[in-house]
Amino acid sequence: MNTTFATDYADDMPHTEGTGVRVVKRIVKGIIVLSFAGVVLILVSNWWVVYNTRQQTYFDIHKLPANDVGLVLGTSKFVRSGKENLFFRYRMEATARLWKEGKVKYLVLSGNNDSEYYNEPADMQRALEKMGVPASVMTLDYAGYRTFDSVVRCKEVFNQEKITIISQNFHNTRALFIGNHEGMEAVAFAAQDVPDGYSLRTLIREYLARPYAIMDVYLLRPTVETSNWRVGK
Repeated sequence: MNTTFATDYADDMPHTEGTGVRVVKRIVKGIIVLSFAGVVLILVSNWWVVYNTRQQTYFDIHKLPANDVGLVLGTSKFVRSGKENLFFRYRMEATARLWKEGKVKYLVLSGNNDSEYYNEPADMQRALEKMGVPASVMTLDYAGYRTFDSVVRCKEVFNQEKITIISQNFHNTRALFIGNHEGMEAVAFAAQDVPDGYSLRTLIREYLARPYAIMDVYLLRPTVETSNWRVGK
């Protein structure tokens, strides 16, 4: 075989392996850049939500302004393992205390009721009744599927624009942010937080939910059920 011809033929062959490597490197770089941009977006979004609501959250009940209506944001009574959910327990304790101290007169209990076996508003009502809060001061909102729904419905269905939001601090900031962009005059009381490491999944979910809240108020404007057919179910 003519070695000169073989060499020339090899030089004319496309460098497929080199091209493939370059493509893979570009894809990897693209993924890294997008991941970095995503992390920055999440961090900036969280900072923005917290910064814009920092003066509306109260930890000291004596400094909390009184309002007629408290909006209690729902959560499950039990965790997946079947144990008591401390987020729920502390939230109900804070709600009962606010009512007994006269910081709120009436309560809107807003949560998810997607089946006959899962009813956050009813669970909250039963827990609060056991703590001495009468059912007569509670209105149950069964269509609080998301925090966005709970806040918007409080204004559009229950006609409340001046409210006290009751949940844990990390949750309150997002609810306040939504309320501010709905033109509501809201403050929030921070219920006792859970021990460090109790629910890392919940905290991660909240970090991701805040950018979503920004998209909700500025871009998506999701449709919220505004009829009252579920009220008082």
